Amino acid sequence: MRRRTVLAVAGWLAAVAAATLTGVGAVNVIGAGITGGSAGDVYSQERIARDLALPPSAGPTGPAPEPTPSATPTTPTTPAATPEPRHALSTPGGTVVARCVGGEAELTSWTPHQGYGASDVDRGPDDDAEVTFDGPGGSYEVSVTCVDGQPRVTWELDD
Repeated sequence: MRRRTVLAVAGWLAAVAAATLTGVGAVNVIGAGITGGSAGDVYSQERIARDLALPPSAGPTGPAPEPTPSATPTTPTTPAATPEPRHALSTPGGTVVARCVGGEAELTSWTPHQGYGASDVDRGPDDDAEVTFDGPGGSYEVSVTCVDGQPRVTWELDD
């Protein structure tokens, strides 16, 4: 009777260990597939700034592949203007990513900090692109302008 109990407990522990290892392995595989990298990748501030400065057609892994030549002739066109680099600008209510387009500010994205929400968005391009972050600390009215071709952020706290 005692030997049977020991074998049952040992078998149960082996099954629990196998199930746990299988679950952890599955989570690692799924996580890598979702993020496109290995699980637990941490990016430095320099890497984030470099990736934000890339034009939208190029990703963090490099430029997009060259298109294959077509059989039909094409007419010459003027080269497309290179998009201005984007800059992440932090405020107490959230972070905005902006760029200057022809001397005017444009918000490409905005992310409120935890507990805050975004409202009254004027993404531009305009003399000043704006977003308001509303949260427990009040409303931060964020304005982005362009100075010498670089986005600059200012904000006001509206209680």
